[in-house]
Amino acid sequence: AELAQIKSLNNTTNFLWDAQEHIWPNHAPNLFPIVGGLKNHTYHYEGQYYRLPKHGFIRHNNDIKLLSKTNNELIFKLSHSEKTLENYPFQFNYYVIYKLKKSKLHITYKVKNSDTKPMYFSVGGHPAFKCPVYNDEVYSDYFIEFDKEEQSKSYKLDKTTGLISSKTKTVFSHKKQIQLSPSLFSEDALIFKDLKSKKLHLKSRKHGNILSVTYKDYNYLGLWAKPKANFVCIEPWLGLADVLETDQDLKTKEGIINLDPNKTFSAQYTIEIDSRHLV
Repeated sequence: AELAQIKSLNNTTNFLWDAQEHIWPNHAPNLFPIVGGLKNHTYHYEGQYYRLPKHGFIRHNNDIKLLSKTNNELIFKLSHSEKTLENYPFQFNYYVIYKLKKSKLHITYKVKNSDTKPMYFSVGGHPAFKCPVYNDEVYSDYFIEFDKEEQSKSYKLDKTTGLISSKTKTVFSHKKQIQLSPSLFSEDALIFKDLKSKKLHLKSRKHGNILSVTYKDYNYLGLWAKPKANFVCIEPWLGLADVLETDQDLKTKEGIINLDPNKTFSAQYTIEIDSRHLV
């Protein structure tokens, strides 16, 4: 249930990374029931320890089914099973919904708690966008521009464990901009916890605004790419990787969502391609 292309029918320009196997073989993973990694890939809940891979079990999962399809909407679903209950002790229905409206693609995550107890989870997106899009550009022609002036700093990941440390670094090259460069992600992802903006733009100095991502429902944002790779991931998150000081308790994990029985949670983000690139 992973986006593989966002393409103009008029000129065949593709805006998503093409998942080259030898660099990073993904396009746009969906993240659930955790975002990021756990300490030793492990958490505990009600005295029992469980294991989950980084970003959860939705990506690379062949059990997700296409629930419905129209000309402009796809709905995918994964329900709990004996397999999921081994590593995640909650009964749930998870949906990812793609809805296309002209040049906007709305991605909605819905989670229903089908259990008799509160459910703890995170959701997030991980779309990778091509940089450069056009042949006459290079990676450093690109920058990310936020809607508001920002003073947020990026939280550093511990090199050994991949967990979030308390150390931060300044990455804004301008009050609203982060300049892309081959070395920007040499220390792994950029992680922001306190951005004012809820919308950003991927821009080219040669071709102007390429696309925008709106993430009003999300508290955190990740930016990432393989060093020297021709893409950038713009990742709206409701949840974070474990911090170095974690006690590994799922209930108190930073950013975790607590959903009561029989309740449904929903969060949406939107990708809008600038119309000048679709003609």
